[in-house]
Amino acid sequence: MRAVDLIAKTRDGRELTTEEIEFLIRGVTRGDIPDYQAAAWLMAVYLRGLSTRETRDLTLAMAHSGDVLSLKDVVPFAVDKHSTGGVGDKVSLVVVPLAAACGLPVAKMSGRGLGFTGGTLDKLESIPGYRTDLSETEIKRQLAQIGMVLTGPTGELAPADSKLYALRDVTATVGSLPLIVSSILSKKIAGGADAVVLDVKAGQGALMQTLPEAETLARTLVSLAGEVGLRAVAWVSDMNQPLGRAIGNALEVVEAIEALHGRGPHDFREHCLTVVAEALALAPGANLGLEEGREIARQALDSGEAWAKFRTLVAAQGGDVRAVDEPTRLPRAELVEQVSAPRSGTISAIQAAELGLAVVALGGGRERKDQPVDHAVGLVVHAKVGDRVEQGQPLFTVHANEPGKLSAARERVLAAIAFSDGRVEPLPLFYGRFTQED
Repeated sequence: MRAVDLIAKTRDGRELTTEEIEFLIRGVTRGDIPDYQAAAWLMAVYLRGLSTRETRDLTLAMAHSGDVLSLKDVVPFAVDKHSTGGVGDKVSLVVVPLAAACGLPVAKMSGRGLGFTGGTLDKLESIPGYRTDLSETEIKRQLAQIGMVLTGPTGELAPADSKLYALRDVTATVGSLPLIVSSILSKKIAGGADAVVLDVKAGQGALMQTLPEAETLARTLVSLAGEVGLRAVAWVSDMNQPLGRAIGNALEVVEAIEALHGRGPHDFREHCLTVVAEALALAPGANLGLEEGREIARQALDSGEAWAKFRTLVAAQGGDVRAVDEPTRLPRAELVEQVSAPRSGTISAIQAAELGLAVVALGGGRERKDQPVDHAVGLVVHAKVGDRVEQGQPLFTVHANEPGKLSAARERVLAAIAFSDGRVEPLPLFYGRFTQED
């Protein structure tokens, strides 16, 4: 077999066999297939697509390109959740301890931010000492001891995905449906998950900017998950404005702490309750409806059990619990400026991606994977789409460490918020739910 022949085959719209896909992934993982050939094949996939069978084979080949973590000797069932990424998405910080407080083991491996979307690992590393590099042995030991893990992927899990994703990022092939699906699900299989709740974002601040695109991705993910042995459900959620109010690493940790104390923005709280309710319903023999699951999750949140679990998680992974007990110990920006509404009216649109990019420009995100981040900087929005504001009323707050960057962020965010003189309907939190029974 030669890589050039397989590139040509995909380019011409002909299906690859299982063995041919395994040859490609094995060659990429070992370094036998050079980057330029791997990139050429990715572009062929982007332009021509893959069949359902090819996408399944690609997913399994990538999942088995390294170690596959088995958690069966630790817990009988483990659930994971995955978000396709957005602005202000700190859901994992609440969902992991909340699900654990409901008795559901959670092994969650998260990633870093790139571009305007934030990364869970960057948020967690706002907490002094918190380790995001647990080994497979440490993951299994911690899951057995406290029922939850929230860390980064180990280098031994799905290495083919890491290599291909790095190439997709620099070859304009990120948006390919079969490549997105195989990347997400291969990591879930390799990480030992039995079930996954998928949060597919739709809107201006998401990978899938239109609702039809997001719905297609959700359906494809759920369907293929079933074919590779994962129980799954997907929600398509709104990303035409930030989720919650805080954008930026330490600021989002603070907002998550607020939510774990039964406070925080309503949209963020409801989002977390929905994800955990779905996770509970996926457990074998649960026989739970969504409303029953939501009530169990709500009780665990409002009783303080989820907060106690979060403190346990932070301590288990080396974090300074004092920093979450007293959030003023978290990184804080030197410059904080509250920006007022320039006019009266109803908020009609907030360009989520522009707000995310403003935080990147402040230093709170990265444009290259090797860039450090400033955990202290970010934004807090005080009004959402559909809210009425009066001129001079607080609109958003900028947290910065450099005056020039603060000024640039102020102007960029002001330009990203639109007003209307009439009534504007609030945006929905979710657009639809997709199950393996649909």
